[in-house]
Amino acid sequence: MGLAMLPATLRAAAAATPGREATPADAPAWSPYRNAIVIDSCGSPGSSDDSTNTLDVAQLADIRASGLTLMNFTVGAVGSYTNDYEQTVQNIAHWDREFAAHPEALMKVTSGAQVDEAKRSGRLGIIYGFQDTTMYGENLDRFDEFHDFGVRIVQLTYNRRNLMGDGCLEPGNAGLSKLGRDMVAMMNARGTLVDLSHCGQRTTHEGIEASTKPVAITHSGCAAVADMPRNKRDEELRLLADRGGVVGIYCMPYLRTSGQVMAEDVIRHIEYAVKVCGEDHVGIGTDGGIPAVEVTPEFKKAFAAEVADRQKRGISAPGERADSYTFAPDLNTPRRFDRIAMLLSQRGHSDARIEKILGGNFARLFREAITT
Repeated sequence: MGLAMLPATLRAAAAATPGREATPADAPAWSPYRNAIVIDSCGSPGSSDDSTNTLDVAQLADIRASGLTLMNFTVGAVGSYTNDYEQTVQNIAHWDREFAAHPEALMKVTSGAQVDEAKRSGRLGIIYGFQDTTMYGENLDRFDEFHDFGVRIVQLTYNRRNLMGDGCLEPGNAGLSKLGRDMVAMMNARGTLVDLSHCGQRTTHEGIEASTKPVAITHSGCAAVADMPRNKRDEELRLLADRGGVVGIYCMPYLRTSGQVMAEDVIRHIEYAVKVCGEDHVGIGTDGGIPAVEVTPEFKKAFAAEVADRQKRGISAPGERADSYTFAPDLNTPRRFDRIAMLLSQRGHSDARIEKILGGNFARLFREAITT
């Protein structure tokens, strides 16, 4: 669960205020930042991804201040088996209108070849993504429809079992279904990136093996550092890297087993992933919105209620808890990628490695896998 997934009441409580950091003119903390390709492999341009959200002046300022080049943005419904098709179509229609309203700030990206264009233009490139496949229904007849809408990244499962395979919370750990394998083959053929975040261990492993192209784990952590269902084992991370894929480390509570996640936890998982996968196969997928979150009493109350509701509905992963927000407080700024780069630099990582982690690795993957 990221800020982009929160319901209207919690989004309202988390809405940014005029006092938040949003000035793009300051020098970056990490000096090469402005020239780097910076990619959030799972994030939100504003504070939500549903049809009721409209980017305002402050959010557009945050987008500019962030320095982001590109983002995988979830436009599909998640964690439900009803009305997913209708809700997803509404979401896509809303964000198509946002692109039309803000052509100076946003760029819809449907091919990896457009990464450099987004960087040159100074706009935020957005790739439409799904974190579930329930909106496809009982077969793949809707694949072309969503592809025509611009969807280019598809996560096969969201925590629970669906028709494609088992999510990370399914005790049966049954892996990919026949339909799931057909889905992977179609995605490969149509230049759509396979995403295995939230997938179970067997689904992750089998998804990597079934794909003829490199795949992504756009937002996860390392199970060896924090043994949580949402994190990936070394076995899957190595296989991902061996096949040319990239894992994005998130800024979520699952990076530690208790207490509030902080920037040091994000760095710890990035460094471990580099150790296991190599520096060419690690990136960042925050699983959150660009704007800073104003932590008010109203936000705290609404956040606790949302965690309780997700637990009741059975879509909450172990590690979601009211005492750890879905962001690191010391990275609670639109410039979180710049701060992560600075922290990595202070720990002795080379500029070349940091550029890969900030977005170079996902740029390479997008160019290779998102081709139509």
